[in-house]
Amino acid sequence: MSERADERLQKVLARAGIASRRQSEKMISEGRVKVNGQTVTEMGTRVDIGGDLIEIDGRPISRPEEKVYLLLNKPSGFITSLDDPRGRPKVVDLVKDLPYRLYPVGRLDMETEGLLLLTNDGDLCYRLSHPRFGVEKTYQANVLGVPSAQKLKTLEQGMVLEDGPTAPARVRVIGQEAGNGILLVTIHEGRKRQVRRMLETIGHPVMRLKRTQYGFLDLKGVKVGSYRRLTEEEVTRLHGLAAGEVKPLRHKTKKEAAVRRKGFD
Repeated sequence: MSERADERLQKVLARAGIASRRQSEKMISEGRVKVNGQTVTEMGTRVDIGGDLIEIDGRPISRPEEKVYLLLNKPSGFITSLDDPRGRPKVVDLVKDLPYRLYPVGRLDMETEGLLLLTNDGDLCYRLSHPRFGVEKTYQANVLGVPSAQKLKTLEQGMVLEDGPTAPARVRVIGQEAGNGILLVTIHEGRKRQVRRMLETIGHPVMRLKRTQYGFLDLKGVKVGSYRRLTEEEVTRLHGLAAGEVKPLRHKTKKEAAVRRKGFD
C-alpha cells in the first residue's frame, strides 16, 4: 500500500458498489482481494483510494471519487454560487488548488464572513443543509444600537418574516462597541439572509456578520480566506450530526464569549 493509506479496504469496496460492507469483508477473508498485486486477508487494511490498485478476482475495480470535506473561513465579498454571470469572486475560487468539484453546504451571502463547509459528498451536503435535520449555526453580529431584552425575546420566541414564521433562536448581547451591540445568534434554519432580516425586523440592522460555528465546528486556526480538511473524526461526527445523533450547541460562558469577541476583530 502507498504511504497515504487513508481508508479501510472493505469500505472502499462497498463504496465502489462491489458488495455490501459485510460481503466485502467475506471476499477479503476468502483471499479474493489484491492490493497492488498482493493478496490481502486482514480486516481493517487501509488503502489509498487514489493511488492503490485494488483487484477482485483479478479484475481491477473502478476507483470511487475521493470524498473531500473542507472547512473554509469565507471572506466578505465572495459568493457561494458555483457560477456567476456577473463574474464576482466565488468561494470555490479559494480552493482551486484541489482537483474536485466541491459544493458549499448551505449558503452565506456575499457580505457575510466566516465558517463554510465545502464537500463533494452530495448526501451529507443535503442532510446538513435541510432545516428539518436541525443543524445549528452560530453567528456573531455587530448591529446598530443595542437591542432591549424584549426585542431579544421576540427573536427567541420566533417571529414572522415575509416568507413565514421563524423557529425560535438563541440570542444574547455579548458586548458593545461605540454604543452598538455585539450579538451571538444561533439558529438551525438556513433561509436567505435570515439573520440579517430578523435583526432588521426588530430595528437593529446588521453592520457586520460572521458565522463562527457550525454544529461542533469552529474557526480555530483557520485564517480568513484559508481552509483546512476535516479530520476523519470530524467527518464521522458530521454524519452523526446529520442523523441527529449530536447534542445541540450550548452558548459560551462569559469567559469564552470574551475570547470569541477578541477573535472577531
